[in-house]
Amino acid sequence: MNRFKITELGKNAFWLRGTERDHLVRVLRLTPGDKVLGYDNSGMEYTGVILKIEDKSVTCRIISSDHPDVEAHTSVFLVAGLSKGEKMEWVIQKGTELGMQGLLPLRTQRSVMQLEGSKALDRVARWQKIASEASKQSHRVREPQIGEVCDWRDLPEKLPAGTQWLIPYEEERTQRLASALNDFDPEYPIAILIGPEGGFEAAEVVRAREELGARSVSLGPRILRAETAALAALTLVLGYFGDI
Repeated sequence: MNRFKITELGKNAFWLRGTERDHLVRVLRLTPGDKVLGYDNSGMEYTGVILKIEDKSVTCRIISSDHPDVEAHTSVFLVAGLSKGEKMEWVIQKGTELGMQGLLPLRTQRSVMQLEGSKALDRVARWQKIASEASKQSHRVREPQIGEVCDWRDLPEKLPAGTQWLIPYEEERTQRLASALNDFDPEYPIAILIGPEGGFEAAEVVRAREELGARSVSLGPRILRAETAALAALTLVLGYFGDI
């Protein structure tokens, strides 16, 4: 069955509007009587049958509901230094498929791309759309939230209290990620700080350690691209706690 993000949820029905309605009608050419799946970001999934197709909405009668166990049990966030080109889009799409809880775009000293004002808001809206599409494709029932572009000083307030921080760093020689996770509690969120092209400045790593209590870790002896490091670290953390 085709899956759609629910626009409005009622007791016995749900409605699809906007791009969801248009995709159902114009691309998939579904008709009344066809069954569809809907999700509303609450963790629930609904099986519905199309009752009525109108100019601006599709009405679906709910015939069953479920709470599928598809979300990661450990909340893992990526805090990614702004990178140029399509690298952020790649990380958001693949991070969503893997199970990240959310992503914060971070301005760093080596970030080539700089985003401010309306341009930053527009880019975040685009990134959120990518996360939404990847959620639908991967059958998730909660979309990762893409935060506003932020600075280092903003980070403590952007994530829940008790968040545990990791910062993969190419100059780290003694602490591997897996061994650091021995001291982490999966009941609390984990945030992974990933640098942009060229990585973090040494002073930024010190700041992360001192202000956030971040553990600097090694991802191995090879130098990874920013987008590779983000997805490798996310996979390792989720795998360590049994979510992959």
